[in-house]
Amino acid sequence: MDQDAFRETYREVNERFCIFEKAILTNQVECSMAEKFCIAEREGVHCQTDDGQQRCQQIVDILREQSRFTLQQRVSGPGKLPHGKAIRIQVGGMRGVFHVVNPDNEIPKPVPDIYTLILTAQEKFTSLMQLPFSEIVQYIAAFKIKKRASRRNRNR
Repeated sequence: MDQDAFRETYREVNERFCIFEKAILTNQVECSMAEKFCIAEREGVHCQTDDGQQRCQQIVDILREQSRFTLQQRVSGPGKLPHGKAIRIQVGGMRGVFHVVNPDNEIPKPVPDIYTLILTAQEKFTSLMQLPFSEIVQYIAAFKIKKRASRRNRNR
């Protein structure tokens, strides 16, 4: 299946896409509202609730704005982030949120049920804007994606 046909089919099948799709597909986080599906041997993730998708979009937008300096983003706004930066916000951000909600617990891998985690954070801090971002951004900065082996080293 060519890339354009895949994208078109993906949009038709997945009207309510999961904001944390990258992190879920790399098994870094879990979500009770996420539902995986397959198209031509590729996986996608669907969100089961409008409320969940809106809340996740809100936290990702806030995390993106708060981590602009850390991610060396000069301009804020809705533009698409490169994969590496998007995954750092998703995974590092959720690890940071888990830490501020459960400061005495070790951060599990994968981070469990981000839907419930975001709800809990919102209740604990009365608003997602009130989260202690100085702590959360440290987790975004610390998260590194694994580098692929170079093509020369793959055949050895």
